[in-house]
Amino acid sequence: MKRRTFIAATASAGAIGCLSNSHLPAAEKMSLSKGDVILFQGDSITDAGRNKKSPVANEGLGNGYPKFIAQSLQKDYADLDLQIHNRGISGNKVPDLDKRWQDDCIAIEPKILSILIGVNDIWHRLNGRYDGTAETYRDGFAALLKRTRKALPKTTFVICEPFVLMSGTVKDNEDRWFPEFATRRDYAKQVATEAGAIWVPFQTMFDKAVADGTAPQDLARDGVHPTQQGHQLMAQTWRDVVGI
Repeated sequence: MKRRTFIAATASAGAIGCLSNSHLPAAEKMSLSKGDVILFQGDSITDAGRNKKSPVANEGLGNGYPKFIAQSLQKDYADLDLQIHNRGISGNKVPDLDKRWQDDCIAIEPKILSILIGVNDIWHRLNGRYDGTAETYRDGFAALLKRTRKALPKTTFVICEPFVLMSGTVKDNEDRWFPEFATRRDYAKQVATEAGAIWVPFQTMFDKAVADGTAPQDLARDGVHPTQQGHQLMAQTWRDVVGI
């Protein structure tokens, strides 16, 4: 099976070096077949300005990591006609995914389902717009995956680690974000493990990049939404860990 050769052309050499030296889980190679469907779900980080008027595969994928992943997959597997969808919606929390899950996930019947969710579940609570606790996040996420597994028993789940960086609003409000956000990350991993999902450690990736010299604001200016460099690192890591 082909392994990807993609490295985003505009990523800095330093950032790529950070990632290549990181200790991420070794991926088992996953086989892809002609016409396989890959679905990305989440909030604004996944949405990344996608065109919601173009719900068809391979169109309107936004300007974030789903676009970079799709571009590299379509290059490496040009003969497979992969059907790649981005259904992330800015501002979404776990309950929002649940409300639209039948149409925006189950009906699409993905071979690979990738979910990145959790930042708004705490951010909106800190802003007084939501009262969900860390346990609300854990239990709701677990129930969503259980519902999905029942409907899509053959789908591969990919759960991405929620992350923040010490810049912008997160740095300015560090005492409010932590330690609760760390608890929520732990719960996300627990839910992923119980669901038999592939775990993509985005926080580990970003922490390693910062430790190796990349400024946090170069990866996510507000501490939440990645820059293009941050999205490119996410795309590379996702493919490395998922194994396609």
